[in-house]
Amino acid sequence: MNAPLSGPQRQARLLDQARAQHFVDVQALTELFGVSVATIRRDLAELETQGLLRRTHGGALFVDQVTRDPANRDRTVANVEAKRRIARAAADLVVDGDTVIVDAGTTSLEVARLLGARSGLTIITNGLDVSHELANNATGSNRLFVIGGEFHDVNHSFAGPLAAEAMRRFNADKAILSVSSVDLDRGTIGLSSPQFACVQQAMIEAAKATIVVADASKFGRASLSVVARFSALDCIVTDRDAPAEADQKAVAHGSLLVRA
Repeated sequence: MNAPLSGPQRQARLLDQARAQHFVDVQALTELFGVSVATIRRDLAELETQGLLRRTHGGALFVDQVTRDPANRDRTVANVEAKRRIARAAADLVVDGDTVIVDAGTTSLEVARLLGARSGLTIITNGLDVSHELANNATGSNRLFVIGGEFHDVNHSFAGPLAAEAMRRFNADKAILSVSSVDLDRGTIGLSSPQFACVQQAMIEAAKATIVVADASKFGRASLSVVARFSALDCIVTDRDAPAEADQKAVAHGSLLVRA
């Protein structure tokens, strides 16, 4: 007998079903996973909170176009273990002495926690949580620059044209970016708003190499605002649950996929 799936594993499989079928039925899911209706409803509610599904009578619809981000408090607790594995793999790509741009995403925040324990780094960020983490928990041997702009509570970032203009004043070795979507068919990464996208575009321009950190839930979707094509990225770091075709499609569109 197969071991029962953990909550995150079940939700990842559930999301795969929704992505493939566009609609999932509660009763069918209880039979598929061998769990109660209450458990499936809790899974659907959590995935809806993350902006991945929209619940309807008897089931849920897959959300394949991101136009609004979930609240920061909800994203912070979503897919935590996957984000930490991704962060470790991304942090390993940074060498002491690098100048690194770290954006305001929750996966980027996990990377910042690891970089804060390193030495000899210069870190540039538009993230309030990232700057707070580095200012309060770093070793003291790194330099920190925080760019300004309009503050957005949804992701605790400084964004918009002022932030993009400030970012263009820097040169960096690497940029580490969290995204709302990784569109394998179009070969693009995206965010929910042009206010956020213009800042990430400036980050890509400022860096010699760009590393995208995105857990499996970000795949198979599009966003309102396209940030860049895969060909502008050096690698996309994700987790083991990303779609099987992601590796091949990333290469076909001009980038590299790393699974953590």
